[in-house]
Amino acid sequence: MGAITVITSGKGGVGKSTVTTGLGFALANRGRRVLLIDGDAGLGCLDHMLGITEQQVFDIADVVSGSVEPVKAVYTCSFVPNLFLLPAPVRQEDVVSPDIMKQLVQVLARYYDHVLIDSPAGIGSGFLSAVAAAQRVLIVSTPDPVCLRNANKTRMTLEQAGFTQQRLVINRFSGQNFRLQGYYPDLDSVIDSAGVRLIAVIPEDPLLAAAAAKSASAPQNSAGAMAFGRLAARLEGEQVPLAPLHKF
Repeated sequence: MGAITVITSGKGGVGKSTVTTGLGFALANRGRRVLLIDGDAGLGCLDHMLGITEQQVFDIADVVSGSVEPVKAVYTCSFVPNLFLLPAPVRQEDVVSPDIMKQLVQVLARYYDHVLIDSPAGIGSGFLSAVAAAQRVLIVSTPDPVCLRNANKTRMTLEQAGFTQQRLVINRFSGQNFRLQGYYPDLDSVIDSAGVRLIAVIPEDPLLAAAAAKSASAPQNSAGAMAFGRLAARLEGEQVPLAPLHKF
């Protein structure tokens, strides 16, 4: 069975979906079969980012209702053959229950090397559904006090639910902005504020945002894509050091 990872955040707007797709691209480029599940009912965006909006007919709600077989609601990314998507429900009220989500994901994981679930921000019903099947959780935060405080709250909620495999992804990191803002003296202070062990730092990279808007992947030699490549390697057990932060 493939590894099941949930990507979540305590606050919206931190680039969680960009992290989900960037990691998906990186794992697929390593030759893995990767399924993305968009858990953000009513607000899903992975279909656009993977370029499957025009061909989409069904979503996860259709699978859960029994209207279609899962294979008919899973779409292949238009530009990365090893990457697949199960889209989010169109309506917010169609959030999948945690028990059903757990059963469905465990079945789907038999056919993929990795399943990445893009959770809605916050700790509401969509979050509880997304994490139900998780083996590990990546908490995404930008390096500012508000986002890190919410990341810490998410950590505590996960711990109370019994999830111990949590790692922090610091997204949109700019060394220059970090020094100018002066919120924290160093990266260790950022990690301490979140209370979660660090696994990756993703730099502020306009090529990532441009690629998402155009339904494309960022150039593999861009700073963001290389950071996702290092994250993918770490998730698969490789010992990969962080890139020097002064380069960001």
